[in-house]
Amino acid sequence: MAVIVAGDAANVTYDGRSLIIDGQHKILFSGSIHYTRSTPQMWPSLIAKAKSGGIDVIDTYVFWNIHEPQQGQFDFSGRRDIVKFIKEVKAHGLYVCLRIGPFIQGEWSYGGLPFWLHNVQGIVFRTDNEPFKYHMKRYAQMIVKLMKSENLYASQGGPIILSQIENEYGMVARAFRQEGKSYVKWAAKLAVELDTGVPWVMCKQDDAPDPLVNACNGRQCGETFKGPNSPNKPAIWTENWTSFYQTYGEEPLIRSAEDIAFHVALFIAKNGSFVNYYMYHGGTNFGRNASQFVITSYYDQAPLDEYGLLRQPKWGHLKELHAAVKLCEEPLLSGLQTTISLGKLQTAFVFGKKANLCAALLVNQDKWDSTVQFRNSSYRLSPKSISVLPDCKNVAFNTAKVNAQYNTRTREPRQNLSSPHMWEKFTETVPSFSETSIRSESLLEHMNTTQDTSDYLWQTTRFEQSEGAPSALKVNHLGHVLHAFVNERFIGSMHGTFKVHRFLLEKNMSLNNGTNNMALLSVMVGLPNSGAHLERRVVGSRSVKIWNGRYQLYFNNYSWGYQVGLKGEKYHVYTEDGAAKVQWKQYRDSKSQPLTWYKASFDTPEGEDPVALNLGSMGKGEAWVNGQSIGRYWVSFHTSKGNPSQIWYHIPRSFLKPNSNLLVILEEEKEGNPLGITIDTVSVTEICGHVSNTYPHPVISPRKKGLNRNEQKHLTYRYDRRPKVQLQCPTGRKISKVLFASFGTPNGSCGSYSIGSCHSPNSLAVVQKACLRKSRCSVPVWSKTFGGDSCPQTVKSLLVRAQCS
Repeated sequence: MAVIVAGDAANVTYDGRSLIIDGQHKILFSGSIHYTRSTPQMWPSLIAKAKSGGIDVIDTYVFWNIHEPQQGQFDFSGRRDIVKFIKEVKAHGLYVCLRIGPFIQGEWSYGGLPFWLHNVQGIVFRTDNEPFKYHMKRYAQMIVKLMKSENLYASQGGPIILSQIENEYGMVARAFRQEGKSYVKWAAKLAVELDTGVPWVMCKQDDAPDPLVNACNGRQCGETFKGPNSPNKPAIWTENWTSFYQTYGEEPLIRSAEDIAFHVALFIAKNGSFVNYYMYHGGTNFGRNASQFVITSYYDQAPLDEYGLLRQPKWGHLKELHAAVKLCEEPLLSGLQTTISLGKLQTAFVFGKKANLCAALLVNQDKWDSTVQFRNSSYRLSPKSISVLPDCKNVAFNTAKVNAQYNTRTREPRQNLSSPHMWEKFTETVPSFSETSIRSESLLEHMNTTQDTSDYLWQTTRFEQSEGAPSALKVNHLGHVLHAFVNERFIGSMHGTFKVHRFLLEKNMSLNNGTNNMALLSVMVGLPNSGAHLERRVVGSRSVKIWNGRYQLYFNNYSWGYQVGLKGEKYHVYTEDGAAKVQWKQYRDSKSQPLTWYKASFDTPEGEDPVALNLGSMGKGEAWVNGQSIGRYWVSFHTSKGNPSQIWYHIPRSFLKPNSNLLVILEEEKEGNPLGITIDTVSVTEICGHVSNTYPHPVISPRKKGLNRNEQKHLTYRYDRRPKVQLQCPTGRKISKVLFASFGTPNGSCGSYSIGSCHSPNSLAVVQKACLRKSRCSVPVWSKTFGGDSCPQTVKSLLVRAQCS
C-alpha cells in the first residue's frame, strides 16, 4: 500500500493499461465511503478497516445540496467536513477518488442537487442550458478551489488521484438529444479547465470525450463493459455494487462474496485495473436525505455494515482476493496477455513476458465443476469460479472457495422504554381552511409549495352540505403518502410504492349538515433522485371528489388553503428548547391519534458497541436523538414476505450524552406504540468457519522488512502448509465457547449444520484447545491435527462455530 507523505507531489497519468502514479502502473482497489452517511468520529475506524481489507483508494461523492443548502450559503461543518475526511484518508496512507458530480444520484435527495436550483429562471437540469451550466461551473470551481487550497490533489502532495464529472449521464442522454451531446462535451471541457493535475472519468458514458476516461457501473462489468473508447485509456470500474439500495416494501438484495469476487477477478482478467466497490461502507441516510422510498439504512450488506462492523465473509473473502491479485501485479501490468481456451466454458488469461514472471487466471463459466489442463498440470475448477495463479502454477485463491469466517450480528436490548410514565405526547391539530396562509383556486404541486423544507403539506378546503349523509371521498394522488381528515376526524390513509407512485384513496365518511372541513395531508418520503428532467417532477393530489349519495362534488378548481409542515416541526419540538414551546401530556394508553409526537429520555449503554433504536412497534414517521434526526422510519410498510424493510435505526455514539438523552418520535399512524421501543446495542457475538482440505492455502504477505517497494514487487510468495479455519472475535472480545466443531464431512454450512457420516471424535477438544479464551485462532484442516484419518479417500472439511464474549 502506498504511503502518502505530506508534500510529496505525485504525477498521475494513465495509458491503455492502468493509472500511472509517478511512473508506476497500478492495479487499484477502491471502496466507496460517503462522509455524509457516517460521522467524523467513525471515519478513522472505517478507513482503517478498509485499508486492512486491501483497499487502496477511498471513493466519495461530493454532495452539493448539503454544502450549499441555500444559494451562496456554504456549510462544511460536522459530517459535511469533506476536507477533514480526505485528510483522514491521507493520514491512513490511502488515495482518494473524488466524484464531484455535481449530479450524483446516489439514492440521495434530488440526486445531490440543491432544491433552490429548481427555482432558477429558465433552468433545465443536466443539458446544454446556460442557467444550469452557470451554477454547475460555479459549484465545481468552488469545490476544486477548496481542494487546492488544502493541497489535496496528488499533484500537490495530496491523496486525490482521480476525479469524476457528471454521473451516469448515458442513462438520460437520449432524452436531451443533441443538447445532451453538447452538454457532455462542455462538461468534459470544464473538467480539464479546472486543472487539477489528475485524470477525470465519466461513468456510464461510452462517448466520454478525450482525455476523460469512460468507466463502467454495475455488477458484471467483466461481462458488460464495452471497454475504453480509446486504446490509450485504462479499464475502470467506478461502481461494483456490493448489494443494492433497499426501498420501503422491498426485501434486501443479497449479493454473495463469491459472486462479487468472481466478477472482480474476471474484470482484472480482461485488463481491468481499477475496481471501486459501491458501497464499501453504506452507512445511514440521516435526516431527510434519502431519496424517494429509500430506507434509512444504506447498503447494510456492504463489506462494512451500516454500523461499521465487518460484514463477513464478504470483507475477508475480498481481502484475500486483493492479496492474490497484488501478487500478480507485475505480470498483470507487463503489457503481454494471452488468452487460451481450456474448454467450451473455460478460459485461461495468462500475463507476463518471462517464464519466471507469469500469472494466470483460470475462468470456469460453467455451472458445474470442470477439470482442465493448463501448462501440463491438472486443475479442478469450481462452478462459476476463477482461480488465481500468481506464478502460473500454484492456486493462491479461488473465487468460489471462501476461507474467511462468517459473522452473526446480534442486537441486545439495553433499555426498555415500556413504562407509560417514561413517555409524554403532543398531538398535532388538523388545520382548518381559515388557519392557512397560502391560498389557491386549484390543487398545488407538493415540491413547489414546500420547497423541500418539510415532508408534509396540508391542503384544506370547506364546503356546504344541505343534509348529513353517508358519503365517499375519492382522491387521485401522485406522490408517496396521503392522510385524509374530514371535520377533524381521521378517515384513512393510502400510499404508493417505489415503482408505482400513483394511487387512489377511497374512503367512506359521514358529512355534517352545513359546513364541512376537509384536510388532506400529503407526505413525501424523499425527493426523486434520477431520470431526465428532475425539475419537472410532479407530486401531489391530481383530483379530489366527494360522492354524497346523490351527486358528485369536484374540488380540483375549488378554493384551497395550504400549510407547509407540522407545528412540531415549526417549534423544533425534537430539541430541548423547542420541546418547551408546546404542551406535552402524560402518555396513558395505546389509543393514540395519528400525527402524535412522543418524548422520552434514556441513558447511553455502557461500552463501545454501536447503538440502535428498535422501532419495531411503531408505524411511520421520523426519530430524533438530542435534536439530531436519525432518519425516517416506515415499519408498517411490509415486504411481500410480511417483513418490515427496517426495524433498527442507528444512533451514532457521537450523538449521545452519558445520560438523559432526549428521544423524540413523530408517529404519523394510529397504530404506533412507543411502549415497544428499546435501546439496543449491536455486536458480533458468534463466528463460524467452514474450510475444506481442497481449498487454497491462505496467502502470506510477501513483504519483508528492510526492502523497498521495488524490491518487494513480485517476490516469491509463500503459503501456509495447509488450509485452515481462521477465527477472530471483534476487538475487546474473546472466544468463550465452541458451539460446534466437526472435522470430516459435516452436513450443511455455517447457517445450518450437523455432524455428518465422517466425524473425528477429537474435533471439539482440538478446537477448544486451540481457540478458547483467545481473541483469534487458527486450526489446520488436516487429519493429523485431529489424531488420524477415520475415513481415507474422502474430501474433508472443518466446520467450527464459536461464541465471542
